[in-house]
Amino acid sequence: MDQANPFETRTTFLLHRAEYLAGLAVTAVLIVLHFDEIRWLPALLLFAYIDVIGYLPGALAYRRSPDRRIPKVYYVLYNTMHSLITAGAVAALWCWLVRPEWALLALPLHLCGDRGLFGNFLKPFALPFEPVPEPLYRRLADALRPRAAGTRVPAPAAVPAPAGGPVRTHHRRTRSDD
Repeated sequence: MDQANPFETRTTFLLHRAEYLAGLAVTAVLIVLHFDEIRWLPALLLFAYIDVIGYLPGALAYRRSPDRRIPKVYYVLYNTMHSLITAGAVAALWCWLVRPEWALLALPLHLCGDRGLFGNFLKPFALPFEPVPEPLYRRLADALRPRAAGTRVPAPAAVPAPAGGPVRTHHRRTRSDD
């Protein structure tokens, strides 16, 4: 995965998840160490609001949709509520309006658990709301597998443009372009 190829192989995906598992472990240790200092009702609310606002509406709309297509607002809600930036803003606001407290550990517990345990990252508009294997991605991953193993492979055949027309690419300006 890099800036020009924003996808993950199985190995990079597992490594990405491992980073969040480390965050989950640190969070769990802090919860155990401060168990008696945690106000559990606020912790439960902080843990739950992420999915109540960000996941459940989209999941319900997805299941009710006959063609499994749902408005982008559900993706935006999911991505906003499952963002570390949003969680940081919620924590800062909580500290300012309520007080700094150990119940705020519910935020990284939820997000690190989603990403580390379940592999749930932010949702791209181009894919279904719920994880469904994408045949085009599978073909690409299969085509890259020999290269990852160090095998010399011929240039890949052209991949057909997605439905809706060709993919637009943006030329990144470099110093040599000046």
